[in-house]
Amino acid sequence: MLDSMTASPAEAEPIACCAPLGASSLSDGEADATAAIFRALGDPARVRIVNVLATSRSPVCVCNLTEPLGLSQPTVSHHMKKLLEAGLVDRDQRGRWAYFSLRQDAVATLAAVADLKGACC
Repeated sequence: MLDSMTASPAEAEPIACCAPLGASSLSDGEADATAAIFRALGDPARVRIVNVLATSRSPVCVCNLTEPLGLSQPTVSHHMKKLLEAGLVDRDQRGRWAYFSLRQDAVATLAAVADLKGACC
């Protein structure tokens, strides 16, 4: 259960606007927003959680993440809170359990940030 998480889906902030890393320059705000995304994904467990959510056809209960990740429920809840605060996931409370899915706008933002076309070599 995710008792320590107080943000509702409506309270979760969307990812702040970012510019592609291949952009000719980044403003301070764009650099800050991009860094926030990387901080949220800066833990291998969170990257694995995003992978599970990205490959799931429906929202995933936190109770179904503990075993595949090999982590305790409180640890998974901590990681989910970080992803929620970063605006990468949506949370749906169903009784005692929280179900998570990737935000579609977050997926588009992550793809845009990683766009390095023409920026190298």
